[in-house]
Amino acid sequence: MKLKIGIPKALLYYYYKDLWINFFKYLNIDVIESISSNKQILSDGENLAHDEACLSLKLFLGHVKNLKDKCDLILIPRLYSITKNESVCTNFNCLYDLVNNTFDDINILNYNVDLTASEGELLSFLKLGKTLGISYINTYKAYKFAHQKMLEKRLKNENNQQLKLASNNLKILLAGHPYNLYDEFLGKPIIDFLKENNVTILYSNCINHNLIESECYKISTDIHWTHNKEVMASINYYQDKVDGIILISAFPCGPDSLANELVKRKVKNIPILTLILESLNSDVGIITRLESFLDILNQKKEIINEKSN
Repeated sequence: MKLKIGIPKALLYYYYKDLWINFFKYLNIDVIESISSNKQILSDGENLAHDEACLSLKLFLGHVKNLKDKCDLILIPRLYSITKNESVCTNFNCLYDLVNNTFDDINILNYNVDLTASEGELLSFLKLGKTLGISYINTYKAYKFAHQKMLEKRLKNENNQQLKLASNNLKILLAGHPYNLYDEFLGKPIIDFLKENNVTILYSNCINHNLIESECYKISTDIHWTHNKEVMASINYYQDKVDGIILISAFPCGPDSLANELVKRKVKNIPILTLILESLNSDVGIITRLESFLDILNQKKEIINEKSN
């Protein structure tokens, strides 16, 4: 019987799903994803998490629980440093230990990426292949295949983003981590509402990655959280190309609270709406704030159009 690898549809999934799925597909290993986020997933995660965990981490634990009886192994990577001289959120550092100490009855498939210890992504995947009993050469080929697919998807997203700039519709940048933006329970209702109102949406994670360092530097020279640099760079790059920015964060995210405050202090010439998502949020409250924000942006656009005519 074929090995089944479970992948929680949360957190790192929204950065690496193309890499993971294509890697296991190349090796002819079955992949099972957890179901999309819903109230039950969140409730399960809240019952498992400590009180200070952010909403996104609570959802992650709910996704792990959803998978635990459906597969042979659950993929739980540990990331510390994925870019030289930078680090990621501490939640990504501790995922393996957190899951290992929360659940007694699951088997974890783990890999570790830490550039401070000279453990890059390729090396970590070669070790992962060894754990699965896959030869070095086959693991190498699988990683190269999957990595190329991930880069192709990223390039496609970047190109689509540039095409959206030509739209005459109201344009809004959704700025936040992909696991908040694209999650079915967190960001999807926001995306759906904006699309229903004919808004052209740009996404912070679809910025050309070659621009991140230079664009982030214009807001802050000392942010060392890799994923927050991506968000801040996109805000600086798109601020004169869109009509408004919506900052989306999960409560209580420490890095986001600091980065968002920097953005509000440094970015002054464009309307910004900050949405802090927590389990007590109601869809009605969020929609009301979005409606008000769209009214402001439309009024501002009308005034600009009148002046230009």
